[in-house]
Amino acid sequence: MKRAAPDPEFVLMYRKGIPTSKIAALENVAETTVRYHLQIAARAEPGIRDEHKAALPPKAQRTPEAGLRNLADVIAFHESEGRLPVTHGKSARERALGAWLVHRRREAAQGTLSPIYREALTAVPGWDQPSTRKADDEARWQQRLEQLQNLRAAGGDWPRHQKTDDTHERTLGVWLHGQRIDYRAGRLDPAKEKKLNEAIPGWREGRGHRGGRRQPGSQTLCPVF
Repeated sequence: MKRAAPDPEFVLMYRKGIPTSKIAALENVAETTVRYHLQIAARAEPGIRDEHKAALPPKAQRTPEAGLRNLADVIAFHESEGRLPVTHGKSARERALGAWLVHRRREAAQGTLSPIYREALTAVPGWDQPSTRKADDEARWQQRLEQLQNLRAAGGDWPRHQKTDDTHERTLGVWLHGQRIDYRAGRLDPAKEKKLNEAIPGWREGRGHRGGRRQPGSQTLCPVF
């Protein structure tokens, strides 16, 4: 018995990625008829199904509402703060936006980032580059420690964070005041506390207390550069 031949039009449209329901509508036949012809074609050419899948248009990427809110908040954060949110930020919202950005950077590197995100984020220079804020903060902390250590070694008094017109003194004073606050609140990193204790003994007491009084003939505050 001679095997029936599949309808070439059905096969051609199927190869182009057209679904069976649409082929049936275009040819004004039942969908079961189209499937029957395609089954016959698939016996002779098993690769026809792979051709059909390869020809299918890419699925439209859905951008969730939460993602759009995060996108808007990231752009607003950058405009107001002059920087991008980071995962170690001060607020829970900044940390959440920082984590969201980490995922978008990964998608951008993999070539899977949503076009909507990509187009909007082009307005933020360097958004796809990892943040260096943590490293910058650590370097600045070490710099302040060394400046204060040099000041004390030269005989200078503990810097004040207020009631001074010297901007250099205030810079060091504000930094030192912040270390004391973190220490009293139990937030100071143990490694940093150790460095402070070794480099500038008496840093917790400051002026007017043990280790903090100006000694006779002590030098005035040296400029901070």
